Amino acid sequence: MARQKRRRARSSLVTKILVLALLGGIGWQLHALQGQVESAQAKKDALAAQVQTQQQENDALSADIAEGNTQEKMEDMARHELGLVYPNERVFSDISN
Repeated sequence: MARQKRRRARSSLVTKILVLALLGGIGWQLHALQGQVESAQAKKDALAAQVQTQQQENDALSADIAEGNTQEKMEDMARHELGLVYPNERVFSDISN
């Protein structure tokens, strides 16, 4: 009978250690997963901000397309993108920077 109690005590101790180790492993995995969730959330927020910025740019371009080509828009594009000027027009550039 004393032998059975020792055996139970040993097996009970081993069981407790195994359960404790298992809980520790699960806790470690939960901690690692929490870090991954936070990282994914930060990435999602950054992408949402990028989508918002792109949507605003798309809306501005859509408004330009809907407005059509105006004389002012054509002149602005010729000046800034192509560097064109009217004949006899003087352009001054600030080179102090």
